[in-house]
Amino acid sequence: MREIILLNVTGKDHAGLTASLTGVLADHRINILDLGQAVIHDHLSLGMLLEIPPAAQSGPVIKDLLFQAHQLGLQINFTPIDEEAYEHWVSQQGKLRYIVTLLGRKLNARTIAHVAQVVSSHGMNIDGITRLSGRFSLRSANTHRRACVEFTVRGEADNLGALRQDLLEISSRDEVDVAFQADDLYRRNRRLIVFDMDSTLIQVEVIDELAKAAGVGDAVAAITESAMQGEIDFNESFRRRMALLKGLDESVLAGIAERLPITEGAERLISNLKRLGYQVGILSGGFSYFARHLQKKLGVDFISANELDIRDGKLTGQVKGEIVNGARKAELMQQMAHDLGISLEQVIAVGDGANDLPMLSLAGLGVAFHAKPVVRKNARHAISTLGLDGILYLLGVRDREVN
Repeated sequence: MREIILLNVTGKDHAGLTASLTGVLADHRINILDLGQAVIHDHLSLGMLLEIPPAAQSGPVIKDLLFQAHQLGLQINFTPIDEEAYEHWVSQQGKLRYIVTLLGRKLNARTIAHVAQVVSSHGMNIDGITRLSGRFSLRSANTHRRACVEFTVRGEADNLGALRQDLLEISSRDEVDVAFQADDLYRRNRRLIVFDMDSTLIQVEVIDELAKAAGVGDAVAAITESAMQGEIDFNESFRRRMALLKGLDESVLAGIAERLPITEGAERLISNLKRLGYQVGILSGGFSYFARHLQKKLGVDFISANELDIRDGKLTGQVKGEIVNGARKAELMQQMAHDLGISLEQVIAVGDGANDLPMLSLAGLGVAFHAKPVVRKNARHAISTLGLDGILYLLGVRDREVN
């Protein structure tokens, strides 16, 4: 009769441990049904699920393993597993799995406890926890340090909407970001990322910078804020702001373009995604003059934005052609995906304003980045604590894997 035994090994890690233990198992012709290993601060935790064939006996196997573990300075435990329980466990494979990503400047036990409690309260189980961020020194005062862990979760929640809402509450309460997404093929095979420009790729609204140069900063900023909150139709707010810029000399554009502050993590994110074969686009309700500047600086592949109308060296207060609003952004994103021969599930969209919601909702991964409350509430994913390179964590990328 076959036996199934769960083997747990702990102790100080050093080279050759796994080889020594599995060598003992090989001598007894033992089958390994499952295994997992983790090392935290040079301390090993190794688990193996063993099948002892009918022709073998567990007694000699356990005896030899105990001797080997003693020689290696390890602690070892054995737990017999009922075959029916094992078969039930096997039958659960193929069930829906999800990824919960917890990220911020630092993580504490309270936040991890909150995530674990929410997952459990919705009838789901954490199968594994992986650290994606690199280690950081406690003696360093780096204000841009990153901390991220990823939970692999199994089960079927009765109400995924309620689960997402509970995780969103953790984000607002604990000053961290929590993302929840299906662990499927698309997550590992995205191919296009599109960004809003103003207050996303750059830390300002260009139209506000133009307004300051024209001496109408406060008036334009008030309209901008109202539009970003979704209180005014984008097209109407855009026309109002543009009208206030009439007569501005085009000579100011170059200086503003050179001074645009790039958002933290933008260059790191784009350079690494390009290395992975991604196409990168800018879809902006701002202006193509500045989008082209960023295209050259960051290596962006596509841009679509509003074209300023300039006559006799002065802004006319209008733009050429159709205004790039929320609906147009979504339409352009779909066209980009079609041209690349990929599905929308393989697209990442990133934005901060209400006019970004249409494309965020259509993309396989829509990220509200340092967004207004109305946008965070309606987007499936949000990053408010880290820079743009925090998106790499949502793709399961470890710090050690990128530049």
